[in-house]
Amino acid sequence: MDRLALGLSILDYAAVAVFAASGALAAARKKHDIVTFAFFAAVTGVGGGTLRDVLIDAPVFWVARPTYIVVCLGAAVAIWFAGWGRGRERLLLWVDALGGGAYTIVGALKATSLGLPPLTAVVMGVLTGTFGGVLRDILAHEPSILLKRELYVTPALVGSSLFVILFELGIGGLTASIAGIVAAFLLRAGAIVFGWALPGFPGRAPPT
Repeated sequence: MDRLALGLSILDYAAVAVFAASGALAAARKKHDIVTFAFFAAVTGVGGGTLRDVLIDAPVFWVARPTYIVVCLGAAVAIWFAGWGRGRERLLLWVDALGGGAYTIVGALKATSLGLPPLTAVVMGVLTGTFGGVLRDILAHEPSILLKRELYVTPALVGSSLFVILFELGIGGLTASIAGIVAAFLLRAGAIVFGWALPGFPGRAPPT
């Protein structure tokens, strides 16, 4: 396995673990049992990658490698014993930002490696890096991250686009991957620290 493949494999597992932990935290807020912890963790951890593989007609990644599910269960158990608190949630928010950037690039790279068009690869990267969080919010009956003004999808879109552009220009896969991850992380960091958001629709809302 070359350095790029090894590095992305590590990032893939790390991102799945982080998203799984965020799913378990959502279960912790609702004081669910350990089985629900595991379910939330698994769905959140592999949800984005599963949707990507179904859409591009590829073997679903965790079916042949159930170690991904083991990682999700491990994250659920860790959150169960560690408990929930604002400090841990804040730390996880930052790790989630980094994991989201990594998972986005993993998704875009997989689509690119299968010979899919660049735009499709960008979309697959965005879905991989964000869909798990959307599923988590639905399961937990919490306001969807998509409805918040804080940047969430945009960092994934920028990171995925930058990676695909650099890759298509012949830049090395490792360099393009790092650039995409850094771009996605910095945008997400700006949203967390400074509240960066895209402008909302300027028109008047319809009467209710």
